[in-house]
Amino acid sequence: MAEITIFEQAFCPYCRKAHKAIKALTEENPAYSAVNVRWIDENRQRGLADQFDYWYVPSVYLGARKLYEADPSEGYEEIRAHLKAALDQALEDEA
Repeated sequence: MAEITIFEQAFCPYCRKAHKAIKALTEENPAYSAVNVRWIDENRQRGLADQFDYWYVPSVYLGARKLYEADPSEGYEEIRAHLKAALDQALEDEA
């Protein structure tokens, strides 16, 4: 099964948008349900988070490859587009 890892923080407004986007994308395209989305709260799993190179959350990885790192200027639609691309890439790599 394909898997992406998303690093987040509990009170991050961009991370809330990412959760909303993943839910919406999965509802719109059931094929995305084949991708396991692993959410990692960087504050609760600091040791794991420190193994990856990112500054902003949400940050999305496919294995060790960074697919996306949020930018504070991004709105919901931009975040959603990046997450869609990450899901597409995960499915493509799995095929």
